[in-house]
Amino acid sequence: MGAMSGLSACEDGTEPLVTRPSPLAGASFYVPYPSDASRQAEAWRADRPLDAAAMDRIASEPRGVWLTDSDPLPELTGTLAAAEETGTVPVFVAYYIPQRDCGGEGAATPAAYAEWIRTVASSLEGREAVVVVEPDALGHLECEGVRRAERLAVLRDAVTVLKSAGAVVYLDGGHPDWLRVADAAERLEAAGIDDADGFSLNVANFVDTGENVEYGQAVAALLGPTGFIIDTSRNGAGSAPDGEWCNPPGRKLGAAPTTEALYPAVDALLWIKRPGQSDGTCNGGPPSGEWWPEYALMLAG
Repeated sequence: MGAMSGLSACEDGTEPLVTRPSPLAGASFYVPYPSDASRQAEAWRADRPLDAAAMDRIASEPRGVWLTDSDPLPELTGTLAAAEETGTVPVFVAYYIPQRDCGGEGAATPAAYAEWIRTVASSLEGREAVVVVEPDALGHLECEGVRRAERLAVLRDAVTVLKSAGAVVYLDGGHPDWLRVADAAERLEAAGIDDADGFSLNVANFVDTGENVEYGQAVAALLGPTGFIIDTSRNGAGSAPDGEWCNPPGRKLGAAPTTEALYPAVDALLWIKRPGQSDGTCNGGPPSGEWWPEYALMLAG
């Protein structure tokens, strides 16, 4: 792979980590408002003040805004206007790839997705924005119904189009418990990481920050000068002991979003997943994507 060939190995056989300036340095990220957490806080304010304060903690932090519908414009335009008003940078998550999440959701065809991503990009022209491109898409290359070459081409196109609009783009790379370092680097390169600003890790997952840092630095060392961001929205207690990923009990909020005092090659810790959003009807949760106040309270406890 091209970016790898110019690196010389360290004495222990690993590749050296080559850093570059972070494109997110000094950024102030957008805090969505109103939000499920802020509305829950108000509902509990009088009768459950301590629980309301826990919801305030969630509501006060920046988090990702997920673009999941066939028409992304309402979410885009409202968020961009609010971010511009507050002088902050929104973090969007493009999550509409065909056969999303090993199922039939997302765009019907690659052509439909190409049109969708161009709609997103046209809204971002001339605006400051971060875009996380398609969580899980590279990890799910082996899913039934996913055509590997087709998906990689779709991702390369998305990265190119979003970068041409001026967005800061992070291509999702899964998490340490999913792909081997070499596999992650190979897939990221095949999907266009050379044209992106970096890659994202741990989106909507629970893996400890330290594990993500070690893993991400190893992946970055294979890719050449790049960086990565880590979703810390729910990893304060690390992964569940049994490896459960769907609404596991006993999890906690992770480190607050920041671009300061980080590790080499780590551009930011961000809350990309919305804390309190259900992973699905497992462990007592409501359908995927729905607000679950009890789970949010557990995370903030």
